[in-house]
Parts: sequence; C-alpha cells; structure tokens
Amino acid sequence: MREMKDSGVPWIGEIPKGWKLLRNKNAFLCSKEIVGSKSMTAQLLSLTTQGIKEKGPEVVGGKVPESFDTYQTVRKGQLVMCLFDLDCSAVFSGLSPYDGMISPAYRVLDCKADMDPSFASHWFCSVFDGRKFMHYSKNLRYTLTYDEFAVLPIVIPPIQEQRRIANFLDAKCAEIDSILEQTKASIEEYKKLKQSVITEAVTKGIRGRRPMKDSGVEWIGEIPMEWRVIKIKWLSEERNERSKEGFEEPLSMSQKFGLIPTKEMDMVPNMASSFIGAKIVHEGDLVFNKLKAHLGVFAVSRYEGLVSPDYAVYYSVGRCDVRYLERIFKTPQYINEFKKRSTGVGAGLTRLYTSDLFDMYTALPSDFEQQEIAAYLDEKCAAIDSLISSKEALITELEAYKKSLIYEYVTGKKEVV
Repeated sequence: MREMKDSGVPWIGEIPKGWKLLRNKNAFLCSKEIVGSKSMTAQLLSLTTQGIKEKGPEVVGGKVPESFDTYQTVRKGQLVMCLFDLDCSAVFSGLSPYDGMISPAYRVLDCKADMDPSFASHWFCSVFDGRKFMHYSKNLRYTLTYDEFAVLPIVIPPIQEQRRIANFLDAKCAEIDSILEQTKASIEEYKKLKQSVITEAVTKGIRGRRPMKDSGVEWIGEIPMEWRVIKIKWLSEERNERSKEGFEEPLSMSQKFGLIPTKEMDMVPNMASSFIGAKIVHEGDLVFNKLKAHLGVFAVSRYEGLVSPDYAVYYSVGRCDVRYLERIFKTPQYINEFKKRSTGVGAGLTRLYTSDLFDMYTALPSDFEQQEIAAYLDEKCAAIDSLISSKEALITELEAYKKSLIYEYVTGKKEVV
C-alpha cells in the first residue's frame, strides 16, 4: 500500500503522494498548423469512437468542404480533442497513429516533456467516462474554449511511471477490446441466424421439404403448394378508436422490445400534456410507426393502452394470425417492399400509408399452420434472444470493467508492479 493524498478534485479522489495535480496548460501545447495547399497530398483523418482513423475524401460523411486547405495538420503522437457538444458527442479525444490532416473544429495538442502521450490518451478516456468536463462548460452547447480547457486539472505521475501505466493499459485494453469485438461479431451472427430462421419459416413453412409453386408475385417468389396469395386488405382492418379521457396506459415503440409501456423505455420521451384523442390499442393489435415501417418498427401489442395518433393500428379480421403477419413483414422481402411503397419528401419523412400496405400481397398458410409457425418462431426466437442478451450483458460488464481499470490506474488507486 502506498501513501495517498486528497487530490482536492471530487471526481479524481485520492492520488499517490508523489504524483502532481496540475493544469492542462502545464502538460500540453496547443497548436493549429493549417495544411494549406498540402491538402492535395495529406492523408485525411477522422476522430471516431475507435480512435483516429484514415479516411478517403469520398467517404468523409456530412458536408464535404470544397477544399481541405483550411484543415489542420496532425502528426503521429499528437492528441486530438473535441471540446464541443460535451453533453452528447460520441468522441472526446484520440491519439493519432498517423500523419495527416483533420477538421479545424478540433484542438491538436503536443505533450510536454513530462507528459507521455499514451498515458494522456488513457487519462482523457477516463475523463470522458461520465463526461466530467461537461460541468466546466458555461454555454448551451457545452463547449470549452481552449483557455477554459487549459486550466482544468490533470494528474501527472513521474514520467517513467506514466509509461509503465500506459504500457499496461495498452495491453489490457487491447485484450478487452478483442473480446468485445468477438462478442459483438457473435451477436451479429445470432441476429443473422434469427432472421434466417424467421424467413425460412414464414416463406417455406416448418414441415420440411414440400412441393412448391410460383406465387405469381415476383418479390415473394415460390411458396408451398397449399399456401395461397392474398392482399393484406382482406386480412386486416385499421383501428381508429380514440381515447376520450386519455387515462389509458401510454405505449411506445422500441426497436428492441416492441410495443411496451412508455414508463419502461430506457429513455422516456417527452410526454404529451394530454392523451385525449390518442389512438386506442388492444392486446393483439399490430401497431406500425408509419414513419419507420421500412426499418421494421412495428409490433404486435401485448398490452391495452394508447399510442400517438401518427401510428397505425391494425387488427385481424379472422383470416390470419397477427403474430404470423408481424414475422413475415420483418423479412427482407417485405421490408424492401415497404421502402418502395413509402412516400414522402425525403429521408426520415417517408410514410407507409394504410392504402399502400393494404395493396400489398402476402403468402398465407392455413389458419392452423400460421399458428404452428408463430408458436415455433416464438420458441426459437426466444432462445436466440436469450443468447444475444447474455452476450450483451457480457459487453456491458467488460465495458464497465475497462472504464474502471483505466480510472484506477491513471489516478494511482492501483499500481503497476
């Protein structure tokens, strides 16, 4: 156990007695070297959640400037800081492994002699966890000027200890990141498997190999011989009941969980002052977010409640199981058709209107086989979802461990031995 002292900064806590608490201006020099005409040959760089990456001008994203001459030079080993939108920006800092140029909106820092760049990079990762610098900002966009940033605190161990800590964290974080990458890749594979299971079941059934026939609809393709093709308008009706007093349970659409009580959302949206006139939903209704139908944002409701008047609510007229309809609507063929039939003025503003939905055809098994398929998929998808949930829990645990590890070592609460 080494002797500790109070840093005087609540979010830093105690630090080793031999460490210094200084201001950023004592550890860094800020420069802004405009690339100018060298932009024609300089490598374009981007500050991302995975660090600083090389990028081609054709994939820069967002608004592309007419010229990159106003961009600033970045050299290998320099730190790039994003000091704006500290409340919501996905990135805060990055240590450049490249020479190149980057947006003039960022700040480029050189480390002074007693500051190791890799240690500083880990330090700012810890600062970004919890957005600790946001509270020092004095404007609505949560932006720090460089002068404001320059007087904020930084912990500085002896330079050799900084390097030991940085080497240790580089290795540990790389190990954690590798596991995270593998875990995220396995989640994507499970999602693909789930989609494959659903598509196979709702387009070919679950009774093994069987005689097939041409559906007569190009984008539907072949279907089992005994299935029929029918327009959706003969299977569903739109429900347009409205709440008279607004006392029913408000429901919201979650891409992950479907239609759930608004109070159970991870982020509760701004609630309307009154729900009078909202649409009534009954258990078993199929509810569409008309603006996001092409993204698969629709679900069968497990609740009685109400939704926004902008949503569409459908119920079965007795010829179909809505659980089967929900599953088949989420296959790539139907999602692609929803995209084609959605109308509007641009991305994010296109709607799938009821008339366009009802004009579509769908393959339809017998009532009994619909229920059979729906029950089969409920079981199979629940099993796959359980595996995905366990992987997501591991990711959450690893990310929390990584943040804790960085904090404990850059503040000296744990020692590299």
